[in-house]
Amino acid sequence: MAYLQTDVTKVTTKVLQNMKLHGEKIAMLTAYDYSMAQLINRTKIDVVLVGDSAANVMEGYQTTLPITLDEMIVYASSVTRAISRALVVVDMPFGTYQGNSKQALASAIRIMKETGADAVKLEGGEEVLESIQRILSAGIPVMGHLGLTPQSINKFGTYAVRATEPDEAQRLLHDAHVLQHAGCFALVLEKIPAALAATISSEIKIPIIGIGAGPHVDGQVLVLQDMLGITQQFKPRYLRLYGTFGDDISSAIQQYVSDVKTSNFPNEKEQY
Repeated sequence: MAYLQTDVTKVTTKVLQNMKLHGEKIAMLTAYDYSMAQLINRTKIDVVLVGDSAANVMEGYQTTLPITLDEMIVYASSVTRAISRALVVVDMPFGTYQGNSKQALASAIRIMKETGADAVKLEGGEEVLESIQRILSAGIPVMGHLGLTPQSINKFGTYAVRATEPDEAQRLLHDAHVLQHAGCFALVLEKIPAALAATISSEIKIPIIGIGAGPHVDGQVLVLQDMLGITQQFKPRYLRLYGTFGDDISSAIQQYVSDVKTSNFPNEKEQY
């Protein structure tokens, strides 16, 4: 498969905008650690998201709310040390930007200075506009996130599809225009009807990245451990499995245990 951006050695926000203009889909995955990010870096992935989903995947929490700014900085620093081509975006965790734009700017500056990332991502629409504007005023690129916003799970009370009713769909479309006008370089749309996502993608000039938002957007994002079959308990409709590495890892570990117990490891070639 030929890519329009094969000559790009570093993906930037401008590159993503050009991809939308030329109809080239944007591929985005999460990463939280150096080893997995190294594997991602071997590919032509366009965007790597250091997501606050690390709270679930790496730390075992039920929601994304507990993860701290310090923890996100550790994860993001590990990832940026491995990534050379992709644009690295870091989620701002819950409590670092809602309701206090000065705190939002301070948090975003810490992320950029201490991790070497390329941009930050915030959840929400008009209600976080002041924080987005203040961050952008410092020259920090911002990716928006609308639809199902996991940091607001206690407000929603469910992870069900969002914006299925006309009023909420209209608010979401309005928020997409607000974020574009504010200066966000891209938007993530999570778990909304495909038809609504298609409408937004056609009206909004900045790239739209979907997760559970259908095919008529400018790109897709998945959690790496989900699509590799490592987080086996999480199987939403939008997830396509690209491997069964969870089973493979468990089998390999069990074989190691067996080899140790039976004195099969180490053998004569595996000692000094």
